[in-house]
Amino acid sequence: MKANVDKEACISCGLCPSLCPEVFEMEDDGKAGVITDEVPEGAADSAKEAEESCPVNAISVS
Repeated sequence: MKANVDKEACISCGLCPSLCPEVFEMEDDGKAGVITDEVPEGAADSAKEAEESCPVNAISVS
Protein backbone atom coordinates (compact mmCIF):
# COMPACT_ATOMS: atom_id res chain seq x y z
CA MET A 1 0.00 0.00 0.00
CA LYS A 2 1.33 3.42 -0.95
CA ALA A 3 0.36 6.92 0.13
CA ASN A 4 0.55 10.08 -1.94
CA VAL A 5 -0.05 13.77 -1.22
CA ASP A 6 -1.16 16.14 -3.98
CA LYS A 7 0.95 19.21 -3.11
CA GLU A 8 -1.17 21.45 -5.34
CA ALA A 9 -4.32 20.59 -3.39
CA CYS A 10 -2.79 20.50 0.11
CA ILE A 11 -3.84 23.42 2.34
CA SER A 12 -1.31 22.65 5.12
CA CYS A 13 -3.96 21.89 7.74
CA GLY A 14 -1.75 19.31 9.50
CA LEU A 15 -4.48 16.74 9.94
CA CYS A 16 -2.74 13.85 8.17
CA PRO A 17 0.44 13.81 10.31
CA SER A 18 -1.67 14.15 13.45
CA LEU A 19 -3.68 11.07 12.42
CA CYS A 20 -0.83 9.02 10.94
CA PRO A 21 2.66 10.28 11.87
CA GLU A 22 4.20 7.01 10.66
CA VAL A 23 3.36 7.97 7.07
CA PHE A 24 2.84 11.75 6.85
CA GLU A 25 4.82 14.81 7.92
CA MET A 26 4.75 18.54 7.35
CA GLU A 27 7.65 19.42 5.06
CA ASP A 28 9.80 22.54 4.79
CA ASP A 29 7.45 24.01 2.17
CA GLY A 30 4.63 23.92 4.74
CA LYS A 31 2.77 21.20 2.85
CA ALA A 32 2.20 17.62 3.92
CA GLY A 33 4.45 14.93 2.54
CA VAL A 34 4.91 11.18 2.69
CA ILE A 35 7.72 9.83 4.88
CA THR A 36 7.87 6.30 3.50
CA ASP A 37 7.28 4.66 0.13
CA GLU A 38 5.26 1.81 1.61
CA VAL A 39 2.64 2.30 4.32
CA PRO A 40 3.76 0.19 7.30
CA GLU A 41 1.42 -2.71 8.02
CA GLY A 42 0.36 -1.34 11.40
CA ALA A 43 -0.39 2.11 9.98
CA ALA A 44 -2.78 1.13 7.19
CA ASP A 45 -5.95 2.01 9.11
CA SER A 46 -4.68 5.41 10.24
CA ALA A 47 -3.37 6.19 6.73
CA LYS A 48 -6.83 5.43 5.32
CA GLU A 49 -8.38 7.60 8.04
CA ALA A 50 -6.08 10.46 7.00
CA GLU A 51 -7.15 9.97 3.37
CA GLU A 52 -10.84 10.05 4.29
CA SER A 53 -10.41 13.02 6.65
CA CYS A 54 -8.43 15.31 4.35
CA PRO A 55 -10.65 18.37 3.82
CA VAL A 56 -9.44 18.89 0.25
CA ASN A 57 -8.97 15.24 -0.81
CA ALA A 58 -5.22 15.76 -1.33
CA ILE A 59 -4.32 12.30 -0.02
CA SER A 60 -4.58 8.99 -1.79
CA VAL A 61 -3.77 5.65 -0.18
CA SER A 62 -3.91 2.51 -2.30
